Amino acid sequence: MSAEEELGGMIGRQVVIDARAPYVYLGTLDSFTECFVTLRDVDVHDATDSHCTKEMYIMGARKLGVQRNRASVKILRSEIVSISLLSDVVVFE
Repeated sequence: MSAEEELGGMIGRQVVIDARAPYVYLGTLDSFTECFVTLRDVDVHDATDSHCTKEMYIMGARKLGVQRNRASVKILRSEIVSISLLSDVVVFE
């Protein structure tokens, strides 16, 4: 399956994007091009401004919901380490 087919199946669903920088993006996958992935209703979280790890922050969002702080964000595909559905995040108790 191509990357486009896999990403296409995530459109309209909440995703987690882990970036090379200390940022994590949580939002609804809106579209993608060769260069960018676009999310809407996005929580952009800078892990350097927080006392919890990216993983702890993501698990909190899975439990409590995404706290939007941007209407829309375009992320360079070359900066993306991983994309997963928020519903696939395993929450440890």
